[in-house]
Amino acid sequence: MKILVIEDEQKAGLYLKKGLEESGYVVDVASDGATGLIQAQEEDYDVIVLDVMLPTMDGWTVLKTLRTSKATPVLFLTARDDVSDRVRGLELGGDDYLVKPFAFVELLARVRTLARRGPPRESDLIVVGDLEIDVIRRKVRRGGKRVDLTPREFALLQLLARRQGEVLSRTQIASYVWDMNFDSDTNVVEVAIRRLRAKIDDDYDVKLIQTVRGVGYVIDLKETG
Repeated sequence: MKILVIEDEQKAGLYLKKGLEESGYVVDVASDGATGLIQAQEEDYDVIVLDVMLPTMDGWTVLKTLRTSKATPVLFLTARDDVSDRVRGLELGGDDYLVKPFAFVELLARVRTLARRGPPRESDLIVVGDLEIDVIRRKVRRGGKRVDLTPREFALLQLLARRQGEVLSRTQIASYVWDMNFDSDTNVVEVAIRRLRAKIDDDYDVKLIQTVRGVGYVIDLKETG
């Protein structure tokens, strides 16, 4: 079992690493949100222990971004005990919530429960027609042919494919893929869609990425108006 601890307090991070390793887990520690997100995306973990208040990127943002690509169980660790914070964590895709200070035996019990639950297997591979997205290995094929994407293009394609048939507005796409809201004059989403289409659709008769005028974009096997 492999666990990622994202905790900026060095003493707390070492304490968790030592305790979890003594309990039989392999443990990696990241001391800021951005680094932790990269590790969570690139490695396969059974559980992620995630602090909320982190430098470079807070825990909410880490989880929100991670959920566009992975369903790894996440246990929030935080000193904030507001009900609204706990609800927010769960709504963003968190699996459990533990308030500091805590007893290590309780954390261990919760980690074990989440590790047994594990992520749903369907998250590993997304298939839309002849398009295959290997989430774990971050590889894409269409019609059996490999498609090379940038990290941002991969995130965009994965978001659309996971929500196949659902029209996503440019604001939703910007929020999930770039984690920010763009002004109406900014065409970065359109540019990204155009580049993605060039790699995914241009060489194929069936176009997967559809534009719904005045609404947004959708991946679907049938033409959308």
